[in-house]
Amino acid sequence: MSGAPLNFVSPADFRARVDQALQDGKLRSSMRGAMDFLQTKRKSQFPDEDELELLRDLGEAVRRHALANLPQLLQQLEANLQANGVQVHWAETAEEANAIIHGIAERRSARRIIKGKSMASEEVELNHYMAERGIECVESDMGEYIVQLAEEKPSHIVMPAVHKTKSDIGALFEQHIPGMSYTEDVDTLIQAGRRALRQAFVDADIGLSGVNFAAADTGTIWLVENEGNGRLSTTVPDVHIALMGLEKVVASLEHIVPLSSLLTRSATGQSITTYFNLITGPRRAGELDGPREMHLVLLDNGRTQAYADEQLRQTLQCIRCGACMNHCPVYARVGGHAYGTTYPGPIGKIISPHLLGLDATADLATASSLCGACGEVCPVRIPIPQLLVRLRTEANRDPEQSVAHPLRGQGANYSRSEQLVWRFWSGAFARPSVYRWFRWAATRLRAFAPSSQLGWTQHRTPLKPAPRSLAELLRERGQAE
Repeated sequence: MSGAPLNFVSPADFRARVDQALQDGKLRSSMRGAMDFLQTKRKSQFPDEDELELLRDLGEAVRRHALANLPQLLQQLEANLQANGVQVHWAETAEEANAIIHGIAERRSARRIIKGKSMASEEVELNHYMAERGIECVESDMGEYIVQLAEEKPSHIVMPAVHKTKSDIGALFEQHIPGMSYTEDVDTLIQAGRRALRQAFVDADIGLSGVNFAAADTGTIWLVENEGNGRLSTTVPDVHIALMGLEKVVASLEHIVPLSSLLTRSATGQSITTYFNLITGPRRAGELDGPREMHLVLLDNGRTQAYADEQLRQTLQCIRCGACMNHCPVYARVGGHAYGTTYPGPIGKIISPHLLGLDATADLATASSLCGACGEVCPVRIPIPQLLVRLRTEANRDPEQSVAHPLRGQGANYSRSEQLVWRFWSGAFARPSVYRWFRWAATRLRAFAPSSQLGWTQHRTPLKPAPRSLAELLRERGQAE
């Protein structure tokens, strides 16, 4: 499997890729079907609206409490992990995280890393960093394995290959798995992938995983998964490395329980996931399995920029369920790859500016109708629409203006001419005489207005027509009376 990012793109090309995605009928059909299915599954898991709202209140409270005490909780987590025999490393940037992991691999003379699902490793592009240094990373999550074979990035944070059809996967496996014949039978494809990966767990020198949550009071890492690959990746190789964003820590183990309930039900519509892995350290004396050496890499990579601002800090409440993506009308039409970022969809629009800078991601915040669906379904009540408006403001702010917590790339979309237009607009609406003149002029210049609203009118899903008009219903009612 190649380590070169052949199909990797930049968020700066977002507009061009959106045009391509909207013309791809196969992609739009696949995404629409998948998102409708996931919305229905989620809804079935929350039949009691009162219970859902209480659980969301609890989830939000847990995440806000953790963020309010983040520095102390991280120190407590580090101390308890070290007491459990785990080596803890701090990485301020993606480059530092990759260098730390490469250093561990180099000391062990490792040539292969088997990976459980880790969006943080996608964020720092670990696979390609290691490939350039002669170390192979093999994805063991089935969705991640599929996109790795296709040399693509994940298009969804929970279901990386949601954009692929079974015919796509059949052709991919036929090409890359020795002795595999083309088939569209899903069970056959899954079994073929599992057989191809089984030996990789044994051959790997290092197992790498992400972290869903970490409990500071016990020094416990909590992994949520469905396939068992996470458990194999963290127990079979002699070395286990966990890569975790700073924000994933919570105060206590009991705080993780409601978050896990929200996560699985919001993400895939499951009442409970197949595997909960609670890891407290390497193999102890007398134990027959587990890694002999364990490391945790705590990753910043722009998170402290979001943390410094009280409003933007809410971004870090995210538990990576993907519900906002599943309900987003924009994401459902263009798919994840159009964004050019590790985290696409609504959550990607508000977190990517901190990871990559507003200068690289300024267009993402505008890719929203602000319909509010993402905020309504967020299990921990992140006010995504308000944060999108805030990021739009920061992208258009005068870069020379002094602010308390400047964002990297602030003012990326700033335009003096646009500011003058808005100043005129606000002045016109503030003065009745000027407004009347403007209205008079606008009605006589309407011929210059565009005949359509471009993307919205061309690509939206039209509303189903009512079976009868309102006038007909009123006439029927009058006749009946």
